[in-house]
Amino acid sequence: MHRRRVAQTEARDAGTSDGTAPAQGELCSPEEAFQPPWWLRNRHLQSMLASVALRRGPIVRRARSLLEAQQELLLECGDGVRLQCWRSRRAAGGPPVVVLHGWEGSAESLYVLSLSQQLYERGFDVFRLNLRDHGETHQLNAGLFHSCRLEEVCGALQAVQQLAAAPLRLVGFSLGGNFLLRAAAQARTANLDLVQVVAVSPVLDPHETLRALEEGFAGYTLYFARKWWRSLRKKEALWPDEYDLGDLRGVNDLRRLTAELIGRYTDFATLDEYLHGYSITGQRLATLETPALIITSLDDPIIPAQDLQRLARPASLRLLTTRRGGHCGFLERLTGPTWAEQRIVAEFLRTPLRESRDARTPEVA
Repeated sequence: MHRRRVAQTEARDAGTSDGTAPAQGELCSPEEAFQPPWWLRNRHLQSMLASVALRRGPIVRRARSLLEAQQELLLECGDGVRLQCWRSRRAAGGPPVVVLHGWEGSAESLYVLSLSQQLYERGFDVFRLNLRDHGETHQLNAGLFHSCRLEEVCGALQAVQQLAAAPLRLVGFSLGGNFLLRAAAQARTANLDLVQVVAVSPVLDPHETLRALEEGFAGYTLYFARKWWRSLRKKEALWPDEYDLGDLRGVNDLRRLTAELIGRYTDFATLDEYLHGYSITGQRLATLETPALIITSLDDPIIPAQDLQRLARPASLRLLTTRRGGHCGFLERLTGPTWAEQRIVAEFLRTPLRESRDARTPEVA
């Protein structure tokens, strides 16, 4: 009840017909709220099913046209950095959308493929971007991935923007949503021409996310540690002169492992400095001018919902919360599009098309 009163109070002067409110968070209206069946209401089940292997077959089959059309791009992102991107282009061309995965996900993650296929079917030109050292890209760059590498993500978006010759729509999940919100907040200085950004279950305050992982269900820590070590072993094998992680073998404590890697391979003085570097709470989003939507769940076991109250609230930002959904879940059934995916498609379809800034007629003073 308290959450409902807070949401209603925050949104009372800014109610909109689509269930969101400018710069404030609110719960979905009853008629459009995410309402999973009783057996899918558990937040851990929602979170785990988002990436479970049994869903891969149907999703990959549905994404056949997307995958058949894909073309690999190696984007030059500045300072010699290259990031991999998969472009699925409509024959007639279409509005470009960049889709970005979460930490230790990839352009092949189920939620990325599922959403990308829906966008592709509706005429969008889809770019599925891989962060450094994600997917099979560990050979592209010598430096180790960390979550403060925003400059190269902006460089990748600039490269996509040049290829597409049109303003970009962005959508990211978890850490990917965090990256894209930070990029959008500095769109002017990064020379990015953006139409809209949507972030699903974005990382808000990494300090609190790390604490939630440590104090919550142990399966999440083991899951991320296993995937991270798989990635680190690839990096070590490909760059043996750069990395020797033998003394860290068997360390599955995410806090300790992060601190060790940050101390050895970055210029950050402390773990706290690093974690603060990619937080989006406080005033980090105060400069956001691009229309942005955050979709997140109040029962997310990884991203504490109370951190939403510590976000800057520029007029361009809308927060849409659901009572259930877990972390990047929002499943109404095991197969088929999720509620969040359908919401994102609807958002993009109703956003008017416009030309690039460079293509428009200059205003006369």
